[in-house]
Amino acid sequence: MSNSASPIGIVAALRQELSGLLALMQDGQRVDIGSREFWVGELDGRQVVLVLSRVGKVAAAATAAVLASRFGVRTMVFTGVAGALSPQAAIGDVVVSTEFLQHDVDASPLFPQWEIPLTGIARFVADAALAEGLAASARDVLACPSSLVGDAVMHAFGLTAPRVHTGLIVSGDRFVSTEAESRALREALPDALAVEMEGAAVAQVCHEWGIPFAAVRIISDRADDSASVDFPRFITEVESRYSVVIIRRWLDWR
Repeated sequence: MSNSASPIGIVAALRQELSGLLALMQDGQRVDIGSREFWVGELDGRQVVLVLSRVGKVAAAATAAVLASRFGVRTMVFTGVAGALSPQAAIGDVVVSTEFLQHDVDASPLFPQWEIPLTGIARFVADAALAEGLAASARDVLACPSSLVGDAVMHAFGLTAPRVHTGLIVSGDRFVSTEAESRALREALPDALAVEMEGAAVAQVCHEWGIPFAAVRIISDRADDSASVDFPRFITEVESRYSVVIIRRWLDWR
């Protein structure tokens, strides 16, 4: 696939996180590869490939590798939810990556903790221009969040004035859902804003392929003992609505 025809890859882990964008795709053609449904078509006049990666680092990395090798994507964006680690990040806020780290990688003493063996890298840097574009889009969208989700939903989840944060997102193959786990991550990685289960693995693949990558994550919980409360409802009523508008605004500005 030539550079001029290379699409943008848009990835999410859960079906609800991708359904809104899929509904807006024009002339979408389904391509089945490796138990994944890749939808190729146009979104607001841009060539895109939308795909559900499923949950976890292996699933996400496998999906990213197919986007790179079979579809020749020129940019990748991951969208979805995350748990807050920073005290400044509240439910309903948006976190855009500047760096990614796999918090459950530890090959010491052969390699430093968190460093991906044979790469010399622990923190994979997001593409700066891509991250800034997503952050600018998110800030624009959050100027009036009630217009996206409605006052009742704002009240139900305690959303008041959602903000955009940029910084480190950490990933691991465990849903962080206790205060003890969350506290341990904050102590080990005090600059981490949020935790999820896919982004750093995709960042590693994109680094190896030379593909610009960034992620936009909506904070759904505090990554503590209440992390599973209203999680499905939050994805449906908040995250999916945020993501659609943020991604479309970003595409419009490209």
